[in-house]
Amino acid sequence: MKNKNNIKEICAGNTVVGRLDGNTLRLSQVLTINEASGFTRQFLRCIKASAPEFLVIDLDKLEQIDSAGVMALYYLEKKMQENGTEVEFSGGSGAVNEKIRLFYPKTVADVKPPPKPGLFEYTGDGVNRFLNTYLFGFLVLASNIFYWGVADLFRPGARRKGEVVNQAVLIGVNAVLIVVFLSFVIGYVLALHSAGQLRTFGANIFVVDLVVISTMSQMGPLITAILVAGRSGSSIAAEIATMKVTAELDALKTMGLNPNRFVVVPKLYACMLTMPFLMVFANVSGIAGGGLAAYLYLDITPEVFINRMGDIMRGLDLFTALVKSQVAAAIIVLTGSFYGFRVEKGAEGVGKVTTLSVVVAITLVIIADSVLGVIFY
Repeated sequence: MKNKNNIKEICAGNTVVGRLDGNTLRLSQVLTINEASGFTRQFLRCIKASAPEFLVIDLDKLEQIDSAGVMALYYLEKKMQENGTEVEFSGGSGAVNEKIRLFYPKTVADVKPPPKPGLFEYTGDGVNRFLNTYLFGFLVLASNIFYWGVADLFRPGARRKGEVVNQAVLIGVNAVLIVVFLSFVIGYVLALHSAGQLRTFGANIFVVDLVVISTMSQMGPLITAILVAGRSGSSIAAEIATMKVTAELDALKTMGLNPNRFVVVPKLYACMLTMPFLMVFANVSGIAGGGLAAYLYLDITPEVFINRMGDIMRGLDLFTALVKSQVAAAIIVLTGSFYGFRVEKGAEGVGKVTTLSVVVAITLVIIADSVLGVIFY
């Protein structure tokens, strides 16, 4: 800081950044990141002794300024206003003023939040978003996948070699133990809780009817579908979502490969192929669990249980279970794929779509099972 005829020079190092002439600060040619810190410190030290009512910052000679220089001016104005000094900018070239408008915090207009929609607007927007984004998008994805699923049946060379078998192992074979175990437990508990009521009316033998019919047509397919939806449906959604986040799907498109055909169709084949076998294992295991409970609590021997089971078992129950298994397989793969393709916001989005896919898949499976149960009743 130098004084010459009451004009005080504001320096940053050896560079004169501006001159304070009374109530006017005339900036020199350059105010960038190299001069900003020293300039503000020297100016505030110079102006500390006197607190003028107003200050004019003259930009006429300023030729170069960057974001740090603009923030230095903003900092000076803020400090001067705190001391009761009004600050005004004058002059300056178009380029300099444009940069000040661009970086100056006070030039950012306050964004007012949009008004809250009314009840009818909110409801209509939600319905429109559901129909266009979810329902229509789900139907488009389903039609696309089923088209390629049917087309590739006649062109096995278009599929990756061994991918269907690999997916069948991941989706079906690795799920056998959990499906068998839980089905056995559910069949056992179902017969156990029925035993007390049936014993009261002397209808012990009807526990066989209860276990076999409910397991064959309802509990077996439903429990299998729920377990596969929670285990494999989440895996499908997470795999596809991760592929999208890491741009693997974009890479497939760049190579001319359809992600639906390349990624989803093998999973659809594998799930529809293994679900009937899982359903059979679930039915056998559930009936075995019911038979054990009947033997322990109702004194129904295995021979009596098997003979009664042969009398009440119907082919329609098995056909119903097979149809339900195919519908559930399609729902699980489509739901996982749909939410996997819709992932956003990186790793956080992967977790969200995985959770949504499981919840929606289980819900749709239960609804489909109920509708098919009414149809085949």
